[in-house]
Amino acid sequence: MAEVQPPRGVQLQLLNGDDLNEDREDADAGKKRRRRKKRSKNSSAGERLFECLIESLKKTKRRIHSFYSHTQCSASKHAQLDTFEGTHAQGQTDPPSVPICELYPNGDFPKGEECEYPPSKDGRSAAWRTSSEEKRALDRANEEMWSDFRQAAEAHRQVRSYVRSWIKPGMTMIEICEKLEDCSRRLIKENGLHAGLAFPTGCSINHCAAHYTPNAGDPTVLRFDDVCKIDFGTHINGRIIDCAFTVTFNSKYDRLLEAVRDATNTGIRCAGIDVRLCDVGETIQEVMESYEVEIDGKTYQVKPIRNLNGHSIGQYRIHSGKTVPIVKGGEATKMEVCTHIGSAQFGQRCLVLLFDLELPRAKHLLNVINENFGTLAFCRRWLDRLGESKYLMALKNLCDLGIIDPYPPLCDIKGSYTAQYEHTILLRPTCKEVVSRGDDY
Repeated sequence: MAEVQPPRGVQLQLLNGDDLNEDREDADAGKKRRRRKKRSKNSSAGERLFECLIESLKKTKRRIHSFYSHTQCSASKHAQLDTFEGTHAQGQTDPPSVPICELYPNGDFPKGEECEYPPSKDGRSAAWRTSSEEKRALDRANEEMWSDFRQAAEAHRQVRSYVRSWIKPGMTMIEICEKLEDCSRRLIKENGLHAGLAFPTGCSINHCAAHYTPNAGDPTVLRFDDVCKIDFGTHINGRIIDCAFTVTFNSKYDRLLEAVRDATNTGIRCAGIDVRLCDVGETIQEVMESYEVEIDGKTYQVKPIRNLNGHSIGQYRIHSGKTVPIVKGGEATKMEVCTHIGSAQFGQRCLVLLFDLELPRAKHLLNVINENFGTLAFCRRWLDRLGESKYLMALKNLCDLGIIDPYPPLCDIKGSYTAQYEHTILLRPTCKEVVSRGDDY
């Protein structure tokens, strides 16, 4: 029997299945170690990236928390938050009580509705004013004045929105006026002659068209079928906002209100620099008389009240110079860089008195009036609020001498109904701004 001999110098090794598996495991183990090292390197890089992201998120969270902690308002659920340029605006409360100057601490008050001036009669557009560097410079030069108007206008918007939420039949006119005026004083942050109410609240009813405000003890109550004109004003440094609206509860007056509102907006659209006042009045009359209203089964044409007008407003003067008719045939005076139903032309605040007063009491009363109202309008309720009493003879003496101008209620024919809408507009060098415009009208 023959055997094959192995070559010399070679040692035979027995290779079974276990040995083969061990070799494979050793080889695989080496590969795994190399992979683990790679994974370890990748894992450590990923972990570092993940940790950086977590840290960044934590910092962002802290910044967000800090921001919301800083801007959180203690107002009611209706409070709104405004943020700008590193400052924050506190939300208004319900009912409103936060002064407008605190809602906008950087002084950037909301603008009114800015409109382009109407084209001239020869068809030339007024759009050049908005791009003219000269007009822009003039506009910027008066920015402080525009800001005063806008602050007073924002107070007016918020007050009238508040009034609409609670006014209702059954309230006395004194209750309505005092509640409105209290809110106005808070929002305008009344401060002597620097900020406050521009004139007493008008709440003329039905055939009484304007200038009615109740005195102490007036028992007049607002009824469901009444047409009530709410006319009140605010001012900052004598820059007066004169704005009015009409309140009704019976839908039969809706067409009347629509006619007056449309005529008012038409007059505003027609107003502009170098526009003749008589042209504005003619357009207003045409629009108003195009409406008819049916009341209790009878149809009536809506007509403008001939001797009630729009007017320019001076600094601390509610009626200043020019009047804007609401019928045709008025004067042909042209509008200037001022306002229609509001003005940027300004007079003087102080009174120069060269009269001999008959009653010593009149001198005291005049000092009280000058100190608290200057040339602004006032009423007997406001004198009562200052603690004055037994002043009627002294007040009559001042009126008789022409030192004080009385403004009695203006009434139409009994049984008629009158409505009113009014805005203050600024005829700026670049454009026309309906500064008292709001979401309501």
